[in-house]
Amino acid sequence: MLILPATYLPNIEYVSRLIAAKEEYIIDCGEHYIKRSARNRARIMTANGVLDLTVPVVNANRPRTPMKCMQIDYSKPWQHQHWVAIESAYRSSAYFDFIAERLRPFYTEHYTSLVDFNLAILRVLLNFMGYTAPLHTTTEYVVAAEGDIDLRPKHRDSNFTTPHYFQLFSDRIPFAENLSILDLIMSEGNYAAELIKTELK
Repeated sequence: MLILPATYLPNIEYVSRLIAAKEEYIIDCGEHYIKRSARNRARIMTANGVLDLTVPVVNANRPRTPMKCMQIDYSKPWQHQHWVAIESAYRSSAYFDFIAERLRPFYTEHYTSLVDFNLAILRVLLNFMGYTAPLHTTTEYVVAAEGDIDLRPKHRDSNFTTPHYFQLFSDRIPFAENLSILDLIMSEGNYAAELIKTELK
């Protein structure tokens, strides 16, 4: 069984393993929120290098709060900042125009729940890649069993290798491993799914 957290613009490994797992995975929305983690942070490539995009949340310092209870904080204009960063980074990419209109509503509409926001944007990214199966989620904490692949720990060992693809700004910035799947999609479009399937064979 593959156990996943509900993350923001998940990285390439996350999506690769989710697709490869077929039905044998669960997205754990009952786990405790972890600060400064992929639950509300994504990494994209920009003209100045890798940039972290962070979705602010209410009561981020409250310990042992389940992810399903975390709410997004709109007191600062983070949506505008994220969209400007995404557009600046990828507007010259081959596939920006194909996916931009699907993503833009996430940076204008308000979602109360971080989990709802993360799952909704994940569905859009997966659908773009041709993966239309329903997402398997739970609101109860999942205890990992022996043999499970657990992507929830913030710091963990991973043998995942990012498939080689053309990254924007590669003429002056070294290749960055395991960025948001958005980076791969912007460069490879629908072929992104084939790249990650090949990597996990």
